Amino acid sequence: MKAALLFLSGLLLSTFVFAQDDMKMDMGKEMQPAKLPFFTKIGNRMIYHLYITDTMVNYTGKTRPAMAINGSIPAPVLDFTEGDTAEIYVHNNSMMETSIHWHGLILPNKYDGVSYLTTAPITMGQTHYYTFPIKQNGSYWYHSHTMMQQQSGMYGAINIHKKDEPVKKEYTLLLSDWTDENPDEVDRSLHNATDWYGIKKGSTQSYAEAIKAGYFKTKLTNEWKRMTAMDVSDVYYDRFFSNGKSENEAHGFKAGDTAKLRIVNGSSSTYFWLNYAGGKLIVVANDGKDVVPVAVDRLLIAVSETYDVLVVFPDNKSYALTATAEDRTKATTLWLGEGMKVLADTMPRLKYFEGMKMMNDMMKMNGDLNDMVMKMSLQQMDMNTVMYPETGGAKEIVTLNYAMLRSPVPTVLPDAPVKEFIFNLSGNMNRYVWTIDNKTVSETDKIMIKKGENVRIILYNGTMMRHPMHLHGHFFRVLNGQGDYSPLKNVLDIMPMETDTLEFAATESGDWFFHCHILYHMMSGMGRLFSYEGSPVNPEIGDPVKALKKIYADDRKIHTMAKVGLESNGTDGEIMFTNTRFQFQTEWRIGLKPEHGYESESHIGRYLGKMQWWFPYIGWDFRYRQMEGPEKDLFGNVNSKDNRKAFCFGVEYTMPLLVKADARFDTEGKLRLQLSREDLPVSKRLRFNFMVNTDKEYMTGIRYVATKYFHCQLITTAIWALEPALPLPINCLF
Repeated sequence: MKAALLFLSGLLLSTFVFAQDDMKMDMGKEMQPAKLPFFTKIGNRMIYHLYITDTMVNYTGKTRPAMAINGSIPAPVLDFTEGDTAEIYVHNNSMMETSIHWHGLILPNKYDGVSYLTTAPITMGQTHYYTFPIKQNGSYWYHSHTMMQQQSGMYGAINIHKKDEPVKKEYTLLLSDWTDENPDEVDRSLHNATDWYGIKKGSTQSYAEAIKAGYFKTKLTNEWKRMTAMDVSDVYYDRFFSNGKSENEAHGFKAGDTAKLRIVNGSSSTYFWLNYAGGKLIVVANDGKDVVPVAVDRLLIAVSETYDVLVVFPDNKSYALTATAEDRTKATTLWLGEGMKVLADTMPRLKYFEGMKMMNDMMKMNGDLNDMVMKMSLQQMDMNTVMYPETGGAKEIVTLNYAMLRSPVPTVLPDAPVKEFIFNLSGNMNRYVWTIDNKTVSETDKIMIKKGENVRIILYNGTMMRHPMHLHGHFFRVLNGQGDYSPLKNVLDIMPMETDTLEFAATESGDWFFHCHILYHMMSGMGRLFSYEGSPVNPEIGDPVKALKKIYADDRKIHTMAKVGLESNGTDGEIMFTNTRFQFQTEWRIGLKPEHGYESESHIGRYLGKMQWWFPYIGWDFRYRQMEGPEKDLFGNVNSKDNRKAFCFGVEYTMPLLVKADARFDTEGKLRLQLSREDLPVSKRLRFNFMVNTDKEYMTGIRYVATKYFHCQLITTAIWALEPALPLPINCLF
């Protein structure tokens, strides 16, 4: 057994760090079939050919794999006029299956583009044909709805012009985020609770930083309530783009001009603050639907939202339209016009500890949010304002919120029966589980609705994150106090503690996805499937039972974590496989001398409760250490920690200060109690660990986070009856 464990340690050490990138490469110089023209117009038939390929890009000095459409990121803009017929051929020349979802378009269910739910996946080498009438106008977009492909570059804008609309100066801007990491690796990291992204963003909020800033009590209260650092966004991104560039330019504008900007947030998980150096942003449409013009100083565009805004050019200069990530780590700029450059206001760094203090006040000890008897809705009370250094000054900053949006025409639904649903958006940041009513898509049945009825959804956000909730194939009214003129949208950004109400007329057929559009939240399971009763069989998906299992597989994905340590007196390691509810963990320690021995302990269990603080498990414990005589544990029983071959069952509970209490019995009749804590943030990169149990074992350690995959740890372990402490080794983890 000792030899097998040593082999496993070496195998992990030699392969783990090289297994981060499994994206397929471009076909290079291999023969490709001749490509048809990108665009052809025959009467009102608008014919597009889109070619999906694997490619390599270099945005940061590192060459990384990506996916492109017609050789570009973002994909080319698709232009239509209301009344056209779209005919789109999607050719998959990549090395994996893919899909295209036409975000915000009203179209037949089989063309919606969600693989296995509405549309067949486009397999390698296959061409998929879409055709549908264009029954609307406005700014929309298209993107992959397969795995993490959107993050890799599969997104583009759609412009639908009104019939007989006068020609105006306009520009289409697609905002996006880019990471050099494999998106699957980003997802795995989020589920394994690494704080590497916090380190990269400078938002660790460690005890040393709290003490320096005078927020030690705030930090202590935060962990007492079993919370981690205040988080604004989940992922650290290497670049943010305006049409594929960190800085871009749009010319042809002069003093006195008014231009319409069609702005699409095609990012995977980034909200952007929009600021214009030339003056106000005049919002005239949202999610493709017109609104009564409203002038603001800035707006926050949610993931997947679109806004049409008018900007005025006061002079013959180049004015910055700056899109700053909500976490304010970086920004991307579009320079509009020509001449001397005029910068937009820079957004200062967030005051994270003020946000943490606010979060402490909002959170109860049981993990529920305390709404403080406030009826929050429609983005009118941004709880993050306490973190904004620019607020509270002499200058009033007008920020857009949903209550300011008003449709220019009545949007009243037809008189029909109403079916009402109440959804509580829920989640667990520690384990990165995102749900609705504490259930993922795969843990619930489809929600049945009938054609001809009106559907009302009351959404409450019980998490500390914003969620842009998107409904496929429909527009919904946002009940925002505008009465008959409530705006129509297909994405609702709901802030923490908010309650918002939306309603739509059930006019379609088939199955439609309702989900959070933060890619990593959606893949974690934050969504629901609406299904029209009596819908005809969809020929696109084949066997509906098998197809549904494919949909469910997204949030049932198993995430792997492994650590290997090499010390002066041996080696140790851990492998963990985890998903939404279950976890299997095995760990080992192998000494170089007989008195150091070997250990192997494994558990499999299920997390319980909304906050997943309870973890009952079963497992086994095998260990051997050469000793001179028996010893006793703290209960006075003969201690078998040095020679044990037993199965066990127990329960682990996460206590205040994120200390884990573990109680277990084994088949030898022995009870073991244990307390432990990992990753206590001492400073930006230093983490403290400890463990103590009734087997008279303890461990303390300080770990330095050098890189995401390489940590150096100074630890001391002890077996009380054997010696005061083993030598202090340097422990490197991967």
